[in-house]
Amino acid sequence: MAGKVFFSVSMSLDGFIAPDSPGDLMGQQWMELQRWVFPLRFFRENLKLGGGGEEGRDNDIVRETFERTGASVMGKRMFDAGEQMWPEEAPFHTPVFVVTHEKRDPWELPGGTTFHFVNDGIESALDQARQAAGDRDVRIAGGGATILEYVNAGLIDEFSIALSPVLFGSGIRLFEGVDASRVALKQLRAEHSPRVTHLTYAVRER
Repeated sequence: MAGKVFFSVSMSLDGFIAPDSPGDLMGQQWMELQRWVFPLRFFRENLKLGGGGEEGRDNDIVRETFERTGASVMGKRMFDAGEQMWPEEAPFHTPVFVVTHEKRDPWELPGGTTFHFVNDGIESALDQARQAAGDRDVRIAGGGATILEYVNAGLIDEFSIALSPVLFGSGIRLFEGVDASRVALKQLRAEHSPRVTHLTYAVRER
């Protein structure tokens, strides 16, 4: 279990990573937030959207994030939204552990994605994800409330933000409610592309 625990999200300039309502996912603001990723070759290949697509540093970052991930953890809200939108071959291609109060048998999809439903908290979900990931990393996929739980519990080693030139005005803030007295950051990288700025931080206990 040598891998790191990390998250990687797109964020608006005013600090939001999603609209308030799951019904607004795929709406105009969210599409603008994620616009940088849609043309990328790896994104298109992973979602079976056809050939072509852009290469370059943005594409490398998306591919590297995918390749380092041995398992993912997500909250029930994100799962419920994604269940409606993901293609039959979901884009994870690894085990995914869903933190929920719902009891449900594992759900296996084509392409290597299996959703496991964890009823006994975020630490249990992370322990199971670590076991499944082996020597690769565990990604906390979201949503914002789940990411925050892991940050405040001191369970995140590193995170990356793709800072997008978009303003939301309202929605789900990435760090709304963070226990700043416990969390200290060290910037590891800052990389600019024509569409977004990629920021990467190590996390340590203050």
